[in-house]
Amino acid sequence: MHATKNHHMNGARNQAKAWVARSQRTLVCCLAGTLLAAPLATRSQDSSRRKTIDITSTFKPVLRNAAKINFNASAPTGDSVRPALSYHIPIQYLSLSLQPAMLKPVPLSSDTLPGWKNDNYIKAGIGSVYQPYLKGAFSFGDQQQQFFNVYADQFSSKGDLPYQKSSLTDVGLNGIVRNSHNMEWTGRFGFSSDGYYLYGYQPDTLKYSKDQLLQRFQTFDGQLGLRNMTWTTYGIGYHPTAHVSVFGDNHSPQATEANTVVDLPLEKKIGDHFLFNLGVTANLTNYRRQNLPAVENNLYYISPSLLFRNANLYIQAGVNPAWDNKSFTLLPDFMAQVSTNDQRFTFLAGWLGYYDKGSYQRFESINPWLAQPNLLLNTEVIERYAGFKGSLDDHFSYAAKVSLLDYYNMPLFVNDSIDGKTFLIRYEPDLKDIQLHGELSYILGEQFSAIAGLTINQYGNLRNNAAAFGLVPLEFKTALRWEVLNDLWIKSDLLAFSGAPWRGNDAKSYLGDGAFDLNAGIEFRIFRQLNLWLQLNNLFNDKYQRWHQYDSYGFNFLLGVIFSFRE
Repeated sequence: MHATKNHHMNGARNQAKAWVARSQRTLVCCLAGTLLAAPLATRSQDSSRRKTIDITSTFKPVLRNAAKINFNASAPTGDSVRPALSYHIPIQYLSLSLQPAMLKPVPLSSDTLPGWKNDNYIKAGIGSVYQPYLKGAFSFGDQQQQFFNVYADQFSSKGDLPYQKSSLTDVGLNGIVRNSHNMEWTGRFGFSSDGYYLYGYQPDTLKYSKDQLLQRFQTFDGQLGLRNMTWTTYGIGYHPTAHVSVFGDNHSPQATEANTVVDLPLEKKIGDHFLFNLGVTANLTNYRRQNLPAVENNLYYISPSLLFRNANLYIQAGVNPAWDNKSFTLLPDFMAQVSTNDQRFTFLAGWLGYYDKGSYQRFESINPWLAQPNLLLNTEVIERYAGFKGSLDDHFSYAAKVSLLDYYNMPLFVNDSIDGKTFLIRYEPDLKDIQLHGELSYILGEQFSAIAGLTINQYGNLRNNAAAFGLVPLEFKTALRWEVLNDLWIKSDLLAFSGAPWRGNDAKSYLGDGAFDLNAGIEFRIFRQLNLWLQLNNLFNDKYQRWHQYDSYGFNFLLGVIFSFRE
């Protein structure tokens, strides 16, 4: 019984232990399940958390070394041949002016040329006609910021005919001042006095005193200008100028004239090939005579134009609205140039309109035997032209042009009907002209230059006059300069023209005689600063008449010296 009891007690203990073991395993499984389910529940509830995957690997990929190409440079072969380099410098085509002009020294700004030097000189001479002849120029300043020139010119001449005398005095000051802002100021002030005796009266038996025949003109003039030497940030260039002159004579009653010209040009760059120009000009004239009403002759115009330029083509297109004493005119402004690739041939064409100012001062510069004008009119010019220019080599160049010109209110010069010693102005309202012009030049540096120009005019369609009185139909001019040695220079000039028509007292037209005026000169150095010069004028002693009843001087010579010095 005791054994049976123990046996039952042992069986109960074993069952209790088995139950405890099962309970422990169940608890462990529940805890493990809870721990595994908790993160999943948490993740399912937080949807804003970014999902990440962590991959851990010990594998490292490595690229295979690429095969390299070996460059083995070979040594250059020796070449002792000197390369032949050719350079082409475009020819600077010259425009030969066929109007007489006064030569005056002006300051030269240095660029890539040798430095500018302050040269000064005095030129003096005496001859068979000029008694005496004096000319001088003096320059000051540096070669960077300031340039100043003072010049003076004076001569008196006397011919074989009674009262065949004239004189000229001309002095002036030119200056250029530059500042650090690439601005350049230019200025000029001058005075001139021209004296002529009216010796061309007919018949020559008439008696006049010197005071009655002396005609003297005096001019005070000044000019001021400003320009930018480099384009502004916005591609703008400008060059305004203002010029004022006061002109007068010694007549009785006396006449005075004030001329004012204000020019305001403006340029705008548009890219590399286009340029826009805009100019405004006012040209004012006030002409006064004692006890007579004043004459106002004012001219205003605006000149807008568009330019296109590349290596082979140049085109300018625009119009110029103009007001001639309140009378409106629209003037054309078209030009074109087409060049070959080597720039040795260029075709020219154009249609232009412009005005020649009608003033007492300008008319006197054309004809010094002029009487006081009663009326001042501006001349409107319409020009249509075509031509060409080019070069055969680096020294020889040529140019030719044919023009059709319309002149409105063209001034013509006729002798007065009393004795013919003064000239009166007669305006032709509509004058046509077919003009042929040609030029040839050969230039060899500064050692030799020969330039020739021919102009032929065919005037027609006159309404109020029988002929174009005082205008030359044909003119030929040449100029030769030759530096034979470093201290020897030779020059020569030729002026030839056909006679201009003149008006007789019977109101008929007559043709004057032509002229062939050849001049020659030589200059050589005798000391370092002293040169001797000789000028021979009118070698063929052709006593022609450029203006009817006024004979030229004929053959004459002039001999003198030039003394040059530096600061």
